[in-house]
Amino acid sequence: MSEEGKPLNALLVVGNLAKESTTRTVMVQLQDLLVAEGCQVDLFDCADEPLPLFDVKTSYSSESFPGIKERVVQADAIIIGTPDYHGCMSGATKNFLDHFWKEYGGKLFGSVVGSYEKGLTVHDQIRTVARQCYAWSMPYGVSFHEKADFEDGNAIGENLNNRLLMLAADVAQYGRLLARQRAKDLASDGPGFMAHYRS
Repeated sequence: MSEEGKPLNALLVVGNLAKESTTRTVMVQLQDLLVAEGCQVDLFDCADEPLPLFDVKTSYSSESFPGIKERVVQADAIIIGTPDYHGCMSGATKNFLDHFWKEYGGKLFGSVVGSYEKGLTVHDQIRTVARQCYAWSMPYGVSFHEKADFEDGNAIGENLNNRLLMLAADVAQYGRLLARQRAKDLASDGPGFMAHYRS
């Protein structure tokens, strides 16, 4: 949990199971930009750390769950990177999100979507998840197009890089503000929606 003087802890989720993925390339670039903003960054790649399909009766007792839960709990901001599949987030992304709910409360969400269109419905779905779990979300998302935003098929172009720079700066700035307020609200006994999350 970020406090005054401590770096923001950002969890980046790569929701693409393909070994070669522009989503992963973009999220690794965002990771570097967040580090440059003074953030601590944890990259969770669904391809490298697959989660079984969420089952409310068994998933919480799986071997992998406690370690992943701790990473989500430690995060101040969560940025979801996913391809746009039929106007929806990927199944791997949704499956990751399904494993948690109260762990998201009061945190900042951001979204990065690879889409042949604009990915607007996918950004909205991620914001809906955040809202349902009492999290905050960035008022915009970053969308990219594999052909339009990459040079020579693999290098990120200038326009996409500028959008990622903007997202990294805003996540770092607003993430710290929200994290400080979240910590203050959890430590107090006053009213507010974070009262529900006090231990």
